[in-house]
Amino acid sequence: MKKRYFLPVLAFLFCLTAFSQTATIRGIVLDENQTPVPGTNISFGTDGDITNSNGFFQIEIPANQEITITFSYVGFKNITQTFNLSPNADIEFNPVFKIGTEQLGTVVINSNRRREREQGIVTISPEAMRKIPGAQAGVENLLKSLPGVNNNNELSTNYNVRGGNFDDNLVYVNEIEVYRPFLIRSGQQEGFSFVNSDLTQSVSFSAGGFQAKYGDKLASVLDISYRRPTGFGASVNASLLGATASVEGVSKNGRLTAITGFRYRNNGLLVSSRQTESNINPIFADAQTFITYKFSNKFQLDFLGNIAINDYDFEPLNRQTNFGTLSDPVTLLILFDGQEEDKYETYFGALKATHLVNENLTLKLIGSAYQSQEQEFFDILAQYRLGVPNNNIGDENLGDVEFTQAAGGQLRSARNLLDALFINLEHKGEYIKGEDQIDWGIKYTHEDIRDQLREFEIVDSAGFSIRPQLPDFANDQPYNPFDGPIEPFTSIRARNDVQIDRVSGYAQYTKRTDWGTNEVSFNVGVRAHQWSVSGEGLETSTQAVFSPRAQFSIKPEWNEDMVFRLSGGVYQQPPLYRELRNPTGDVVPDVKAQKSIHAVVGHDWSFNMWGGQFKLVNEAFYKDLTDVNTFTLENVRIRYRANNNATARIYGFESRLNGEFVPGTDSWISVGFLRAEENLDNRGFIARPTDQRFKAAFLFQDYIPTVPSARLYLNMVYQTGLPGGTPSNVDPYDFEDLPRLRDFFRADLGISYVFADDKKQFAKGHWLHPFKELTAGFEIYNIFDKLNSITNTFVRDASSGQQFAVPNFLTPRVFNVRVSMKL
Repeated sequence: MKKRYFLPVLAFLFCLTAFSQTATIRGIVLDENQTPVPGTNISFGTDGDITNSNGFFQIEIPANQEITITFSYVGFKNITQTFNLSPNADIEFNPVFKIGTEQLGTVVINSNRRREREQGIVTISPEAMRKIPGAQAGVENLLKSLPGVNNNNELSTNYNVRGGNFDDNLVYVNEIEVYRPFLIRSGQQEGFSFVNSDLTQSVSFSAGGFQAKYGDKLASVLDISYRRPTGFGASVNASLLGATASVEGVSKNGRLTAITGFRYRNNGLLVSSRQTESNINPIFADAQTFITYKFSNKFQLDFLGNIAINDYDFEPLNRQTNFGTLSDPVTLLILFDGQEEDKYETYFGALKATHLVNENLTLKLIGSAYQSQEQEFFDILAQYRLGVPNNNIGDENLGDVEFTQAAGGQLRSARNLLDALFINLEHKGEYIKGEDQIDWGIKYTHEDIRDQLREFEIVDSAGFSIRPQLPDFANDQPYNPFDGPIEPFTSIRARNDVQIDRVSGYAQYTKRTDWGTNEVSFNVGVRAHQWSVSGEGLETSTQAVFSPRAQFSIKPEWNEDMVFRLSGGVYQQPPLYRELRNPTGDVVPDVKAQKSIHAVVGHDWSFNMWGGQFKLVNEAFYKDLTDVNTFTLENVRIRYRANNNATARIYGFESRLNGEFVPGTDSWISVGFLRAEENLDNRGFIARPTDQRFKAAFLFQDYIPTVPSARLYLNMVYQTGLPGGTPSNVDPYDFEDLPRLRDFFRADLGISYVFADDKKQFAKGHWLHPFKELTAGFEIYNIFDKLNSITNTFVRDASSGQQFAVPNFLTPRVFNVRVSMKL
């Protein structure tokens, strides 16, 4: 009997399963500005749904059937799409509504997202990252046009925010923290940043007052999400500076998606245009991949991997720098001998498991490993002379040095090696019920750093080696022979084997509600962080800190669309290895976390003007810092004093207006005022190395109305000068009166022609038919050929002991050609 009924029952269950099999479609409905459209109607057959407040939807349709789905919203043209999916397929579909108006298609700042307005977050379009011109195109290029984000070095992807330094910023890719190399000392040694624009789906940035879930840094957070492909695609971008390529695809059942990007860059075009003549070969290459496998509608596994190699060979030949004034000109002439060979190799891998327990609860487990192997080898002899140039216009010897004011030599040598391994394991949770949300997380990090420092500098004049300290030193040659040892002017010799173990966690609560007729949102949270420093020859040091934070926003029921924000809290930054290392290379394990009490007041106003949408954002901020770990800044290398002997205060005001200055485009103007001061050992406040008082930036996009395929992009930044800096290992108060660097002004222009895009598709057989996008054009960096400087080189006149601050100038006007295509 069992056998007789077994086969019919099995057949019945098989048929029941087959007929009940479904497929899943999910995505975000967007408008032409890449803004999510909440409340979109979705209909298919007799069923339907609507998108949530973030424009997201997820629906199930019968498998192995042609199902037509219609997306509709008042004011937009309906979108109709037919699907025929296999059982258990899971695909992503992001429809974009059209309104029939010619659009440029590159929206930089999205001004309508609710999260942005409540939290003071700026959202940047990945398309803008790829199209806006810059010597270092990418997300950092656009960040530097926002108020409060500064870096006077177009060759560097580093940036400082509101008076902080490069180490004060958090960077996440798919919720995984990423790091930057340790030994990079100049912008020309850098290649790309970690973030690959070709793989990016969304970019969010906060310049301060961010939530507890984002981490333990003092300045900012950059949150990047790489995209999950919805089908096959490929792209190639090529220019005189290098090339990038990406390929993406989806498995037949839609459960496996992968996107991989390759990048190559050679900075020779930019570096060779500088004042130092050299033989140089700066090469950077990397490969990144983001893979997702969805085991079910409730569980998926992501993998993010990266391998990057930076090979920098530099042989300087000579340099001539003219500075001073018309009435008192000075020229520095240098002849070099020697070379520099640097290598930076980084390896990164991360796994993230996401489990949707139910419609309210999401759990995540993230594991990652990062290794950086860095080498910095150089021996460079610089023989220099400072003199007065001939400034008689029309003289055949114009510019030649006629009187030598100082002469000398400098030998710099280094054999620096570093191997850093970071291992992270983290759990995150999110519970959402109506307008209430609870987030929590806990993270363990192990850092293992092996570091060797071997550096010295010899300063010489007329054959005499100058010593750093002279009180007990006498040299009366040639009357009496000098028989003392030859000692370098500066010398750093250290070998460090350091392990740092960290446990950190956070919990926060978010609530959205009504206060009378007003919309209100608030967030409260706290972070805790405990770390322990140990290592060879070190006494173990363990410390812990707590960081409470809060945000509040209100949208009054007014005719004008305005939001007011207040955020702040206690932000504490436990030291990374670089902050533990003092100027002599020794590790100080008991360095404290830098502490900042931070308050931000913001105003957000969205309005219509000139027939387009605009948004004005104003923010005022104040930071009160204690236990400050002071530093010197040499180009992009930060050297800490590791002594927590200072306090600081940073305050300012920022304003940004963005919108459709030209119909169908998005541009913006930013203005920022800032003051950053620090007080060392209660000796009085002096300017921090990042005290940049005023900034104005203008990003403009345009097209010819009669020829909309011709596009123009202009990225322009003006910033007042930074403090002139100080030589290494000196008292900064002795250089307080040193003139500031000259003001920074730079404009980059891009002009391109679009042969094909989503609005210009061609019939089969046409040579442009295979291209989803094809663009070609040229770029002019620093179109006004402005001489900008990033730091001073301090040249010593050994006979008098006087030091001259010689500006290091950046790149002049440079032309580049670019071609971009998508298949």
